[in-house]
Amino acid sequence: MNGTQDTTGTTTGTTTGADGTEGPAVIVVGAGPTGLLLAGDLAAAGVPVTLLEKRPHGISNLSRALVLHARTLEQLDARGLADELEAKGKKLDRLRLFAHLEVRLDDLPSRYNHLLVLPQYEVERVLERRAVAAGVDFRYESEVTGLTQDADGVTVQVRGPGGESSTLRAAYVVGADGLHSPVRKAVGLPFPGKSAIRSLVLADVKLAEKPESVLTVNAAGDAFAFIAPFADGYYRVIGWNRAHNVPDSEPLDLEEVKEITRLALGRDYGMHDARWMSRFHSDERQAPAYRVGRVFLAGDAAHVHTPAGAQGMNTGLQDAVNLSWKLVAAVNGRVSEGLLDTYQSERHPIGKAVLRSSGGIVRLAMVKRPWSRAGRAVLASFIGAVAPVRDKAIGRITGIGYRYAAPKGAHRLSGHRAPDVALKEGRLYEALREGEFVLIAPQGVEYDARRAVAAHWASDRRTTALVRPDGYVAWATEEADAGAVRAALVEWGAVA
Repeated sequence: MNGTQDTTGTTTGTTTGADGTEGPAVIVVGAGPTGLLLAGDLAAAGVPVTLLEKRPHGISNLSRALVLHARTLEQLDARGLADELEAKGKKLDRLRLFAHLEVRLDDLPSRYNHLLVLPQYEVERVLERRAVAAGVDFRYESEVTGLTQDADGVTVQVRGPGGESSTLRAAYVVGADGLHSPVRKAVGLPFPGKSAIRSLVLADVKLAEKPESVLTVNAAGDAFAFIAPFADGYYRVIGWNRAHNVPDSEPLDLEEVKEITRLALGRDYGMHDARWMSRFHSDERQAPAYRVGRVFLAGDAAHVHTPAGAQGMNTGLQDAVNLSWKLVAAVNGRVSEGLLDTYQSERHPIGKAVLRSSGGIVRLAMVKRPWSRAGRAVLASFIGAVAPVRDKAIGRITGIGYRYAAPKGAHRLSGHRAPDVALKEGRLYEALREGEFVLIAPQGVEYDARRAVAAHWASDRRTTALVRPDGYVAWATEEADAGAVRAALVEWGAVA
């Protein structure tokens, strides 16, 4: 890998192949939300990045994702994107499940005390625009057919728009290329798991009657249905009928969607003018490793689960946020390779937890026997009534309840999500828009912040905290110790 200096003094990397040609420091495969956010972060930090996507430009994924949760919105705020997305979507501060459990988000300890109903393609448009502006090298109609890696980099085989074959060389490769990830297959990783639900139906329709809630969801008898609005007057409907379990290839018509909705919700709201309908199945799978040498997996390439809880797109975006700053630091030679290993140790347990929580919601919805349904009602009432249980469940679904492991003896804040605290200089998540660590010191105390953004508490708090670029606390102390602060900055790569 070669080093070049950008205008900020940061050393950015390129990779030289056997033929002497230079390639990007990082190749990202897959232009869904995860890949777009990751590539945009890298390019914004001055790292040369190429993004490969097998679809032609402008062809939508037609994805089922349509919710952004609080933690994801916080991370998008740290990139100056949240306000625009909030203006495009519909906010929802409470959600009723199974007619026995109302999940309230309005007291969530976040600036984003709601979920945002917004289709994935709207998120992709904003992230793509940012990535283009940052200088990402987009290559559409480019499919990865294989890769090999060595101690210095990764060589990727690519089939281009006309079917021609070529190779690209990079220091690192990230597969954000979905359920059937060619990158995952190329490094020999299995994808163990199973199909959790078969014969789900999906339709984008117009409704003659407007639902009472922004997001309508319920399970009754053998049926489950979910309805959410788009900004253009259409509604997304997802449904399932245990009594009609057929292959994905079975034709789907609007009457079947209506019937499922009537069974689950008691009415079909006068559905008409379906512009898209699909039948699909939902898998629960997770790769055993998110890193193999210089190759990483993120998003659906690393984990897939049921739509319950609307956590799929959010978990993938959080993968990207966790990995991007670490790759920047590694490419620039600011940290040891060991930092990249923390991507596995931090994100794999969360992927596993999301599989458990989304699967648990689905299994509650799928219970068939009367006594099982009665048990579901009791459990839902218990969760709703017991604050610690309710708050933990909401924290997991919204993402704000997760923390990363910290070394033994570390400060109690280490590894925790940093809330958007008030600073003397503004808000924390505005400071994070620099893409660097933020060093928060007590008022009147000045440290040599190195590459970190120097900030001070708006309050009289005496803690000194080093916040990672992804909004988690890297290190903290209650002592005014310039030597300890300097050592933490060096350890975490926040150095000039």
